[in-house]
Amino acid sequence: MRTFIDRSDAGRRLAEELASRASGAYERGVILGLPRGGVPVAAEVAHVLDAPLDVLVVRKVGAPGQEELALSAVGEEGATARNDDLIRASGISSADLAAREAVQREEVERRATLFRPGRAPVPMEGRTAIIVDDGIATGATMRAACAIARARGAARVVVAVPVAAPDALEQLPDVDEVVCLHAPRTFMAVGMHYIDFRQTSDAEVIELLAQPR
Repeated sequence: MRTFIDRSDAGRRLAEELASRASGAYERGVILGLPRGGVPVAAEVAHVLDAPLDVLVVRKVGAPGQEELALSAVGEEGATARNDDLIRASGISSADLAAREAVQREEVERRATLFRPGRAPVPMEGRTAIIVDDGIATGATMRAACAIARARGAARVVVAVPVAAPDALEQLPDVDEVVCLHAPRTFMAVGMHYIDFRQTSDAEVIELLAQPR
């Protein structure tokens, strides 16, 4: 069952796969790690592809009483992506939705300041956004991240992960490419595919993002 030693090992192997199929496809790409566990993986990818590394801070905005049902998502630079069909079906008012988005936007700004103190996000407009995480279980956070990347002007969106649940990969909307090393039919949890899956700390994320590239 164990597939990767740790997140760095997973990142190196994912980077090798991306490099083997690059052939110019990822020129002007920016590597975006989802905090926190996706950043060590993304750092290895950025090193091999010689691409800028950044963090993609995104927050889902859940429906009242159903927080995992993402009505919208918010990200930095005022980016917002909404699921109009779910919003209508939920019956939530515009005022209530705006209030819930405001709460999550504050958290986005807090985390962005924590992870990237004094630095602006890497520009995404017109570029290939390669979104990296340590794995995908339900896909809810990754779907939100893809929507925010589009909202911030990414020309192409690539999802790159070491391991994922097959059904979660099938539910990724509006993605130009998916690169996944391992999608077992018997998937149960991301951590089961790592020998070392200890929690990534905020300090580790900050250190990785601060390294010159």
